[in-house]
Amino acid sequence: MPPLDGPFGFVVIDKPAGLTSHACVSRMRRSYGLRRVGHGGTLDPAVTGVLPIALGPATRLLPYLPGEKTYRGVIQLGTRSSSDDLQGEILQTLPWPELTNQACLESLVPFQGTIQQRPPQVSAVHVDGERAHARARRGESMDLPAKTVTIERIDLLNWDPTSGRLSIEVHCTAGTYIRSLARDLGDALGCGGCLAELTRTQALGFHLAQAHPLPESDQTTELPPPLSPLEALQTYPTRTLTSSEEIDWRCGRRLSLGGNLEGSLADGDAVVVCNADGSIAGMGIAEADHQLRPKVVFDAAG
Repeated sequence: MPPLDGPFGFVVIDKPAGLTSHACVSRMRRSYGLRRVGHGGTLDPAVTGVLPIALGPATRLLPYLPGEKTYRGVIQLGTRSSSDDLQGEILQTLPWPELTNQACLESLVPFQGTIQQRPPQVSAVHVDGERAHARARRGESMDLPAKTVTIERIDLLNWDPTSGRLSIEVHCTAGTYIRSLARDLGDALGCGGCLAELTRTQALGFHLAQAHPLPESDQTTELPPPLSPLEALQTYPTRTLTSSEEIDWRCGRRLSLGGNLEGSLADGDAVVVCNADGSIAGMGIAEADHQLRPKVVFDAAG
């Protein structure tokens, strides 16, 4: 049986352009009649695509989902803007160089791997206790420090020398700004650049093919059923409780790592814990003494 009443799991939304991620969460909260709803990674209002929504207690599982993300975007060369995309004020326009497909591929190489990346001025980075975008909209200019990010791969999808637009697919870790990539690529080519379009096609292990349209209103009755938390956590080792162990688990007691364990693990690894009936009971942490320490307990006693 499910550990708790009410919707419990993940719904993947294909976020429309023009809405903030927070606005999408608010609509989902009202549509499902839940107070506890969260999302797996902010998308800028102009960006579309995969926005994983956690319903009910599933919000506690968000930190355990894989952080890698995939984007498809279009970079406009020859344009610099205040926000590093076409939504901001255009600061400068320049001619872009004549590039072959091979030259485009070579220009992307320095941005792959673990790199230092400076966030856009219009971003959610905190500066002296305030979001950078709030200060930027007041006309302030900030020297934002670079952050370490990993871009695993950049695939060139298309280069249009007539429009100066470069279509790419980016596989990266959480915290990577594709707007910064567009800006830095343009700077490296000497003509400036900014992001023209962006869609997130994968996040937290969820893909665009799994995504549903955002409910059109709070009164929408046909809502997509949540995906099971176990589907989102299937890469983790699993420990299945016996009926007697379920009581100890709900009371927050440590258990032996032995027994019904599927998958190998090391000290400090996270483990999915299931009830005897196969439903999720929570998340545990493997310890060196072959014990399983409860970390997230659903339907806790007391």
